[in-house]
Amino acid sequence: MRAAFLLTTLCLTTLLSRADDLQPPITVGQRVATCGHSFHVFTYRQVTEMALAAGLKHELAGLSSIGGSTVQKHWDVPEEKSAVKQVLKAGKADVLTLSPIWLPDEAIEQFVKLGIEHNPALRITVQEYWMPNDEYEPVYPLQTRKKVDHNATDIAKLRDATLRYAKDIEEYVKGINQRLGKDAVLIVPVGMAAVMLREKIVKGEAPGLKAQADLFRDTWGHANPPLQILSSYCHFAVIYRRSPVGLPVPAAFKLLKNVSPDDQAKLNQLLQEIAWDTVSQHPMSGVMKPAK
Repeated sequence: MRAAFLLTTLCLTTLLSRADDLQPPITVGQRVATCGHSFHVFTYRQVTEMALAAGLKHELAGLSSIGGSTVQKHWDVPEEKSAVKQVLKAGKADVLTLSPIWLPDEAIEQFVKLGIEHNPALRITVQEYWMPNDEYEPVYPLQTRKKVDHNATDIAKLRDATLRYAKDIEEYVKGINQRLGKDAVLIVPVGMAAVMLREKIVKGEAPGLKAQADLFRDTWGHANPPLQILSSYCHFAVIYRRSPVGLPVPAAFKLLKNVSPDDQAKLNQLLQEIAWDTVSQHPMSGVMKPAK
């Protein structure tokens, strides 16, 4: 009994200590605008579903969707044709989510300046996404036809590639924030969360998922519902600074015909836990309190 009591006390102390390291959650629904490609735009509506399920009055503020796009391609859209530029100039967005492919991408900073000028409280997120072709090869044109066996991917090598990409994104975002004079640009660490999920799959610890390839609908890396939902949970966690654990199974899970409802519920909880663990420990997600 004493051992059990001590263990419970230690766990509670750890949780309380962790809570002290986190920013307070955002409890007011956010107006969110998005610029992105097919590895990102699905978060626009999926995060809305999650936020509404959490009782938050989330609003879709504007969307720019361009396949295979750099942020520069979204910036090059004339203002009269860009719902995102219009909403930023009107100061009617609380959050702008961006998803570059490779860096540098000068349009990230251009969107940041435009948005901050009209709403100084605007937060801008930059998605660190999973590695196309399971490798960090920042080249153009994109190698969309390269043959890749996701099931044969070495997780250690994938983690190393993701960390190299993540470091490049962190350095790039730090530069923008330093020039801006505040930490308005945040990182959504989707890539690292995806690596964690693939580790679980390899270990047989991801209910309903039998192989790494179950996450993708092609060899290049377009996401199937589980990876999409993981990404959206990461974005929800950054936007609202709160854990998605406990939210109901999203509608997209209905597409998983070969996964039982029981496994869907277990998988949903796993995705929520991975998303929160990854986001809450990332120093540039905006969830942790700034270092003193």
